Amino acid sequence: MEPFTEKVIGIIKSIPAGKVMTYGQIAYAAGSPRGARQVVRILHSMSKKYNLPWHRVVNYRGELSIKDKETLQHQKTALVIEGIRISRNNIISLKDYQHQTFT
Repeated sequence: MEPFTEKVIGIIKSIPAGKVMTYGQIAYAAGSPRGARQVVRILHSMSKKYNLPWHRVVNYRGELSIKDKETLQHQKTALVIEGIRISRNNIISLKDYQHQTFT
């Protein structure tokens, strides 16, 4: 496994319940500030294998950006269970819910 991939997996696993991180934030913390798309690929291909809390990752605006309606609903439900409020436009307040890493 590539070091970047390993770091991304560790960062995603460390996001606590009730918090979210952005794709870009994860990429930056893993050492590749421009690697947000790679984070998307890692989530897509490795979430099940590594039991990643994929639902806690959002885009840079705090939006839930999943296109598949069933998967989007699953993400929303999981986040609401964790106490996260989601607007009608599927946006989460990063000010209130963004997990901060110190790298």
